[in-house]
Amino acid sequence: MAGVYKARGIVLHTVKYGESALIAYLFTDVGGRRTYMIPGAYSRRGKSHKSALFQPMFLLEFEGYEQPKAEMHRMKEVRMLQPLTSLPFDVRKSTISLFMAEVLYRLIKEVEANEPLFDFLSASILQLDDLEEGIANFHLWFLVRLSAYLGFYPGNEYREGSYFDIQSGLFCAEMPSHRTAMERGPAHLLGRLMELEASELGSIRLSHVERTEFMEAMLVFFGYHFDAIYHVRSLGILREVFL
Repeated sequence: MAGVYKARGIVLHTVKYGESALIAYLFTDVGGRRTYMIPGAYSRRGKSHKSALFQPMFLLEFEGYEQPKAEMHRMKEVRMLQPLTSLPFDVRKSTISLFMAEVLYRLIKEVEANEPLFDFLSASILQLDDLEEGIANFHLWFLVRLSAYLGFYPGNEYREGSYFDIQSGLFCAEMPSHRTAMERGPAHLLGRLMELEASELGSIRLSHVERTEFMEAMLVFFGYHFDAIYHVRSLGILREVFL
């Protein structure tokens, strides 16, 4: 018999199923990444579609039905855990949330509870929703902080003039011989983003070239550990929005 549990979840990805159902991939506080079937998500009955709740990085709370032998769970009584006041209406923020959700969907496969990661992701989306300055830098800061929860955060502090050795995960005074490393400019920005809180991102002024250069360096850094980062489709949209 299926058990009933209460949970919180972050929407990573959705796929329409049939005429009115939805398959949703969530990162939950109770069981890591889980897949849910949402019958009637697009139903015309009622005042609104349930599908509106399942937008990238939306924070939900719900009751789920656990079915041990099934690949998909079911849920009921789903609602927003905390309403977002600006993210759904600001194209810059909604584009960043799409990017965040796709990165997490491609990189996180664990099906066990990870409370520190869940708390970080929940706090990050609320910080993005509240952010007024430095929005264009948020996805860069997010990737830097996310690396800590994925197991490859830089292992030492930045020093002026350093490179960043991607293979060892350390800042270093000289360019390593294998050259899988960040040049001085991106390494300096990496060091700054390690120190700043999201609310301080407005203090960083970057040109489009500098932002693109750092993003490409971070893709190499993540790609050294996860090839799937190179398949993130929303990167193109992100570049267009922040030209």
